Amino acid sequence: MSDEYLIRCATNEDGEAIRFVVSSVLREFGLTPDPRGTDADLEDIETSYLQSGGSFDVLIDPSKQVVGTVGLFRLDGQRCELRKMYLAAKCRGLGLGKRLLLRARERAVQLGFQRIELKTHSSLLVASRMYESFGFKPLTLDPISDRCDKAYYLDLKTE
Repeated sequence: MSDEYLIRCATNEDGEAIRFVVSSVLREFGLTPDPRGTDADLEDIETSYLQSGGSFDVLIDPSKQVVGTVGLFRLDGQRCELRKMYLAAKCRGLGLGKRLLLRARERAVQLGFQRIELKTHSSLLVASRMYESFGFKPLTLDPISDRCDKAYYLDLKTE
């Protein structure tokens, strides 16, 4: 069943659907969307991610709806930040989150990054366990935003 889902590069035409998935998942976990701050990068996916040397992908369900998102935001020539990795509730437990994370890791390598960093919230327990199962290690960052109280990194050069 999960093979009926497609992962493809996002465009600005996907913006509304991406913002819907992200805000829906945030609210589900008691977190607040911030369209003028933390989530402002979703207003122009192509400029924020693609044109700056990163990537942004969407997961499309069999009915052609965006049900998952994952972005790689370029921090510098060697590091990127995994951002906006969210999956609609109806799609969880099917291995689709792992597919999104695998895709992001592959894209990071293709783009020449040597390290992926990410920030998350401790209420997203399944996501944290998945990151750890992929080899992500805890990272101490100060300050972390209200919406993020944990951070991880993955060195790609050692993979």
